[in-house]
Amino acid sequence: MIEVTGSLKRRLAVWLLVTVTGLGALLMVEAWMSTRRAAERAFDSQLEAAALTIAEAVQWQQGEPLVEVPAAALQILATRHQERVFYAVLDADGEAVSTNLPFAIEPAWRERVASAPMALTARLDGAAWRLYGREYDSAGWVSQEPVQIWVGHTRGGRVALADELFERTLTRFVAMVLLAGVLMAMALRVALGPMRRLRRQLRHRDADDMRPLDARVPEEMRELAQTLDHLFARQRQSREALLRFTADASHQLKTPLAGLQSTSELALQSEDPADWQAALTAVHEGAGRTSRLAGQLLSLARLRHLDETGEIAPLDIATVLRETVLDWAGREVARHHDLGLAELPPGPLWVRAEGWAVRELLGNLIDNALRYTPPGSVITLGLAPHGDEVVLFVEDDGPGVPAAARERLRQPFERGGRQDTDGSGLGLAIVDSIARRLGGRLVLGGREPHGLVVTLHLALCQGREAP
Repeated sequence: MIEVTGSLKRRLAVWLLVTVTGLGALLMVEAWMSTRRAAERAFDSQLEAAALTIAEAVQWQQGEPLVEVPAAALQILATRHQERVFYAVLDADGEAVSTNLPFAIEPAWRERVASAPMALTARLDGAAWRLYGREYDSAGWVSQEPVQIWVGHTRGGRVALADELFERTLTRFVAMVLLAGVLMAMALRVALGPMRRLRRQLRHRDADDMRPLDARVPEEMRELAQTLDHLFARQRQSREALLRFTADASHQLKTPLAGLQSTSELALQSEDPADWQAALTAVHEGAGRTSRLAGQLLSLARLRHLDETGEIAPLDIATVLRETVLDWAGREVARHHDLGLAELPPGPLWVRAEGWAVRELLGNLIDNALRYTPPGSVITLGLAPHGDEVVLFVEDDGPGVPAAARERLRQPFERGGRQDTDGSGLGLAIVDSIARRLGGRLVLGGREPHGLVVTLHLALCQGREAP
């Protein structure tokens, strides 16, 4: 039973989309951080340039620094976002020479700027500020005192620039994702093309077309194509075996039916009651043989088409063997043979099997032994535990079968080269089918000085499997 679990194309698309989305999210985080860093560097460079421009405008008059902030410095800091721009020029004592800052520069900041230029972010009066401070030496002037220049502005421009850069990046990313989606759909269609061609080829095949596939497939589908070829080969072999079986069965049924028709025609031409009696006897015996042959054919066909699971449950094979042998020993066909049981082990022997299958198997083994051995032969059945297996054996002291012909006995209508009996050659084929169904192993061997031994190996129930 085939259970559809969804579209492979949709599944691949979802996984690719999840992967692209995950990577895209990481890229967006990185882009967001990069735009913030780029905006910070750009505006910090503006602050540094503005501080340098103000430093060049510092003049000394009567030993005191005099600053007239040039318009160029303010233009550097001016942006289209209308930020608030501030500056401060401090002398060596930290006193403001010129400033428009609404707050005083903290001493700790002045000490740090004395050793190296510094840019910092501060939150003052409820607004976020970015300040840049640098100390410039007054070498070459009358007074050799350093001055500190601080410039700053609010962070609105930085945030606006970072958002603008991120929006551009996001727009390009969305366009790239849409393009990637189109390309991904095209790639999936091309990649799944061989699967569609293989599907069409299988769909258009005739039911009896078991030829190997003629298709070019990628490496990933090679194992699937080979599995299909092996399946077709097994189906071809099964079909050929079925055709051979049907032909053999037709031949086997045609022969006794033709004999019955010939016997009845001869009886109808005679007016002697004795001829009628002999003809009726022959028809009765022929009908019995034909009925048995038809029953065996049905059993073999049933075994080959049964569901493999079935109702297999723990079964005491010792009890079934004892009952089957007692049943056959009382039949007319066993009157001229010594049919008996070997000593059975004490207690039950549990195997996983179907009762009807085991009885059918035993019946065919006993029937084969009775038909292919001369009157007076000894036929013995028994059981022998062997490790985690139980071995069921049937041995006789009849003429036996040559070693070269024993394996052929598993095939339908094979009699081991003997045609002097009324057997159909189906018994061991049925036994072999039942053995394989039960997961067992059938072995044919010889018996000294003459005879045949048929053994069946079945697994014993272990632990909780046994009742």
